Amino acid sequence: MVYFGLHWSAQLRVAPGIELTDEQEGELTKLARSKRTSVRLAQRAQIVLLAAQGLQNKDIAEQLGIGRVQVGRWRERYLESGLQGIERDLPRGAPPTKVNVQKLVELTTQSKPGAATHWSTRKMAAELGVAPSTVMRHWQAHGLKPHIVRGFKVSRDPKFVEKLEDIVGLYMSPPEHALVLCCDEKSQMQALDRTQPGLPLKKGRAQTMTHDYKRHGTTTLCAALHVLDGQVIGQC
Repeated sequence: MVYFGLHWSAQLRVAPGIELTDEQEGELTKLARSKRTSVRLAQRAQIVLLAAQGLQNKDIAEQLGIGRVQVGRWRERYLESGLQGIERDLPRGAPPTKVNVQKLVELTTQSKPGAATHWSTRKMAAELGVAPSTVMRHWQAHGLKPHIVRGFKVSRDPKFVEKLEDIVGLYMSPPEHALVLCCDEKSQMQALDRTQPGLPLKKGRAQTMTHDYKRHGTTTLCAALHVLDGQVIGQC
């Protein structure tokens, strides 16, 4: 009997969590506290804020004096449609607005909106008919940041792609019994030494080191990385 009870409790449904950005939390807090907001909308905003704090539907229902089913409904509505989901009441029997995640990702990564360099949450929301917060949530889930652009430079060698494929192929799928080494060198390395020994670290004082040094010539380091096992082979 004890085992059965523990097993049953482990199968209890846990409400989906809600993560809010600072902007989203500010909007909901404003709705929950504003005297111009309707009582229903203020209560829905409170439900989302408490859910974002990690409270379960039962705890939120007890705190606000409402039904647990009602709490779950507005939690799910916010997860699906963001702020728009709790601002309006759906007609009876009407399904909640759902976003086509695959289309959202494809549009973000493979296209650009008209007269713009990248998609914004509002433009994408208007394109898909969902809330901007819904777009932002899925962008965060897929690690997409359309507003960030990083530069790169490609070699002008006409055979660059061919050479690149050959080299990458050695890393990704080396031939049988092949020894793949990645080699490089660092030349003109100065061998320096301090003229006086420094004082060690102790309480209340950092380790010290003199500014004066003496040269012991230069050397060149040649190193190779064994791609298969990660061993580094070096020689000066």
